[in-house]
Amino acid sequence: MLGQAIEATGEKSKTKAVNKAMKKYVRQLRIGHLLTRKVKIDLNLDDWYEFRHLEHDDWPT
Repeated sequence: MLGQAIEATGEKSKTKAVNKAMKKYVRQLRIGHLLTRKVKIDLNLDDWYEFRHLEHDDWPT
């Protein structure tokens, strides 16, 4: 399996290959989690300036 990780990532060392593969795996988990959330995100671009300046705690959920 380690050989497959090296081949798939194109890295030369085992450490770099594992790190790159794990970063990609964690990223995919996070994206999957976000996609499964049942939250409607309103991307009204007319309010982009106001949204940009909201405090993190004030963000819509």
